[in-house]
Amino acid sequence: MTEKRRMAFTSQLKTRAVEENNEAYIEGYFVVYNSETELFDGAFEEIQAGALDESIANNNVVALDNHDTRIVLGSTDSQTVELKSDEKGLWARIKIDLEDPNAKSAYQKVKNGLVTGCSFGFNPLEETTENRADGSIKWVVTKAEILEISTTVFPAYKDTNVEARHKQFDELSTRNKQRNLQTRKQQLKERIKQWH
Repeated sequence: MTEKRRMAFTSQLKTRAVEENNEAYIEGYFVVYNSETELFDGAFEEIQAGALDESIANNNVVALDNHDTRIVLGSTDSQTVELKSDEKGLWARIKIDLEDPNAKSAYQKVKNGLVTGCSFGFNPLEETTENRADGSIKWVVTKAEILEISTTVFPAYKDTNVEARHKQFDELSTRNKQRNLQTRKQQLKERIKQWH
């Protein structure tokens, strides 16, 4: 079973108002593809281009303010969130309900530059693991189920969402150390044989 994770970063979120219709929008890239993000020291992750395409075509994706499920800004099912996946990433336009004080507040914070971060919640379905020569590890998510996009004050990983990766990292690091030790032992044995 996969665990839900979040990836967050600073983005160029923009607001747009259509005055005559009294409509307001938040838009920008909520996911950047093929961009390596450091989870913690020695652990990296990136989302491959196209990894979300199947999910956005088939699932309802909600837009939240700061990952707060009580502040729903929109959803694809209600046609208040528009999603487009291209080579750069996942672009979204969220239509803001100005009658909702929480949604209006979220809109104003982005408009005033107080909120510049964005994030998305996802379940990784398929990924590759790269053990690097310097001891670091990189996961490349090749297929994922996207659950939500969110504006966020702090564009950084939350500790709870990194715990699963920490566990994987520790396990892989231990395995790599053991493998390196076995390799060195084997090389030493071969050298000793050559001396005799």
